[in-house]
Amino acid sequence: MRAWVCPAYGSPEVLQLAERPVPVPRAGEVLIRVLATTVSSGDARMRALRFPRGMGLIGRLVLGWNRPRRPVFGTEAAGEVVALGAGVNRFAIGDRVVAFPDFRLGAHAEYLTMPATGMIAPLPGGLALTTAAAICFGGLTAKSFLDRARTKRGERILIIGAGGTVGSAMAQLALEAGLIVTAQTSAAKVGQLPHHQAMRIIARDQTDFRTLGESWDIVADTVGASSFAECLPLLAPGGRYLAVAADLRQMLARGRDGRRIVAGPSSSTPADLARLAELAQTGAFRPLVDSVLPFDALPAAHAIVDSGRKAGSVVVRVAG
Repeated sequence: MRAWVCPAYGSPEVLQLAERPVPVPRAGEVLIRVLATTVSSGDARMRALRFPRGMGLIGRLVLGWNRPRRPVFGTEAAGEVVALGAGVNRFAIGDRVVAFPDFRLGAHAEYLTMPATGMIAPLPGGLALTTAAAICFGGLTAKSFLDRARTKRGERILIIGAGGTVGSAMAQLALEAGLIVTAQTSAAKVGQLPHHQAMRIIARDQTDFRTLGESWDIVADTVGASSFAECLPLLAPGGRYLAVAADLRQMLARGRDGRRIVAGPSSSTPADLARLAELAQTGAFRPLVDSVLPFDALPAAHAIVDSGRKAGSVVVRVAG
């Protein structure tokens, strides 16, 4: 099979298209033919060894000191089950699925093995592959942070970076949960946000949310553009600050006056992924897609992510 390999840390030019053996599913695993995947901000950070302040040492220890231990990146995929390991009865050959290997990686290849009981969900009928491939990274991260914030219907939330993969997902999931959403993004991205008519949008190039004199029950920073300290005055009593892109200092910050910070790695379950797939099928959640590139152009997808100007997910069509 063809797979994009990252043999060393660096710019997108370090990536190499290589031939590797098709993996054989072990007991309890399924083999997925990858039809579409994405290059996420996580993929780009791993390739460049670019992490939030204070996380570089941890990053090297986890990923590999001098080069990636798992050189085939890719954290999300839409594809088709083509083989079953012993004991698998949750899926059948021919099933179309959405998969989130997360730190297992491996989706930047033509085939991927996953535990059958892991982060896999049936691909809803009628859902485009380019949409399905973009469900996981942004949707699961956003849902995890909203769940950890213990949101309540009617609460007011400010989302910083709503034009990105996680931010656009959070805005839509917050709407679906009955929150009153204020979304901050660049003026160029305002009309691109799915369901933007249902939320209040602040164009960051025109208005600074800090000067509005308002408070929110939740402030969610999905891009690392603020800090807990500077957003404390904006939080209502009992308010929560969601530091999705937190550095080490943010992760160690403590709450104050009944207001708290939510930071650290997100966690999700297969049920969470199945729920996102359902919401995508109904249209309540539409992953924001910046661009769709062919598999041979995967390094160009990394370059788009590196530019910092993408709106949503960069999808890579592998086959089909």
